[in-house]
This record gives sequence, structure tokens and C-alpha cells, in this order.
Amino acid sequence: MLAAVLAAALWWRRNPSACPYSQRFWVEAPHPLITRERLRDVLAPRSGEAILELGPGTGYYSLELAGWVAPDGRIELFDIQQEMLDHVMRRAAERGVANLSPTRGDAASLPYPDSSVDAVVLTTVLGEIADRRSAMAEIARVLRPGGRLVVGELFGDPHFTTPAEVERLGAEAGLVLESRSGPWFGSFSRLVKPG
Repeated sequence: MLAAVLAAALWWRRNPSACPYSQRFWVEAPHPLITRERLRDVLAPRSGEAILELGPGTGYYSLELAGWVAPDGRIELFDIQQEMLDHVMRRAAERGVANLSPTRGDAASLPYPDSSVDAVVLTTVLGEIADRRSAMAEIARVLRPGGRLVVGELFGDPHFTTPAEVERLGAEAGLVLESRSGPWFGSFSRLVKPG
């Protein structure tokens, strides 16, 4: 039994994929160490900013992000699964949150103009992207000079990406690690686009 579980875990790690909507309970559970409060501290959002959240899942962070940049800021939600986007938008409508805009697609080809967002947030998502290098290059492209990328990772996630790997992928895309908050097994990395 243990061998089967380990084999499945290894297969899943080598074959990245998004958490299926049918298993959304995983993304709705509390996020120890990578809490909303710590994300806010690391991201340092300002009213009026444009923030892109890649892989919002069911919106664990999304509605908070929307409040942090209100009243004039906006949150661009980007996910490969329409069901996740629809879920977040239903929750936003229930709470009267209107500064969210959903788009479906692949992170390796973002449909946003160059230098169009102030920050990008990925929380337990980077390892789910099949072409992480292309996704990081796209993130760097859409960030404004001086913009920041915040990557949250939590050990135990089948697609956990180590802080060292986050830093390496960021450097390959021209992003510079500015700070890290938390232990290696549950941290937010903040990278910036020079300029």
C-alpha cells in the first residue's frame, strides 16, 4: 500500500497538473504558514494597484486581495479551469466584490500587455504549471518595472517548489529575490523586476 502511494506521489510530481475542481476541498482548507496576513505583509499591496493572481483556486486569497487594492485597484484572476474562476466570481458576487476580472488560459501564454500589472501572486501553483520557465518569462513580461512577484509554497503539496527553485526560475526570467518570509517548508518568496 505504501509503495503504491509513493509511486502515485512521484508520478503526480513528474506530471504537473492543476488541482481538479472536484477536489477543491484541498484548496479551501486553511493554509498554515502561508496565511492571508503573511501574504499581505510580503506583498505590501496598495490601493489602486493592478494585481494578477495565477491559479486562484476557489478564491482563498482572491477576495482579500480585492479588498486590499480597493476602491480603485483591480485583481485579474487567471486559471486554466473555468470552474475555479466561476466559483470565485460567485463568491465575489455574494459579497458584493466587483473589482475582480476572470480569464481562462495557460500561464505559459498570458493575454496581458507588457508591463501592465504591479504584482503577480502564485500560491501553491508554480509546481502545477507544466512549462514553468515560460510561465516565469510571461510573468516577468507583464510586470511593470519595479513590480513584484510573490510565490507561496507549502511542503506537503504534491507540487511543492522549493524556495531555491523559485529563486532560480525567477533569476532565469530576470527577476531578483528581494525577500523570503517563513521557513523553507512554508514560505512566501518576493521577487522584483528590476527597473
